[in-house]
Amino acid sequence: MNTQPLVPPFTQESALAKVRRAEDGWNTRDPEKVALAYTPDSRWRNRSEWVTGRQEIIRFVARKWARELDYRLVKELWAHEGSRIAVRFAYEWHDDAGRWYRSFGNENWEFDDSGLMRARHASINDAPIEESERRLRWAPGRRPDDHPGLTDLGF
Repeated sequence: MNTQPLVPPFTQESALAKVRRAEDGWNTRDPEKVALAYTPDSRWRNRSEWVTGRQEIIRFVARKWARELDYRLVKELWAHEGSRIAVRFAYEWHDDAGRWYRSFGNENWEFDDSGLMRARHASINDAPIEESERRLRWAPGRRPDDHPGLTDLGF
């Protein structure tokens, strides 16, 4: 796996790689690892919640994954320019009562010169689904390279 930093200005190739690395990081469900992709003073808007800094990011994602069980995420590049990337995504999860959801959203990202994300704005909607309707099925961790992306899934 290539761990060389991906820094702005982003090309099509580096933006695609940045999106996949972000997806891979979130699919670890490791809050401390996820937080390392952000600047120490990173600012987020996630739905209607504002989060600032790595320690708040760690608490936020830990709380999220305690509630959103068996989380599986797919991200797709939407656009990029300079130090900014826009993505769309879908993830599936269930609550502690076994009810399944598919969450759809868009994110706008801005990066510093070292490639750390300094701003993240996420808009997300949740749709209840039946377990039989799940489309994001793989073992916990990184999405396999041969698993369909959002466009291929018709999302």
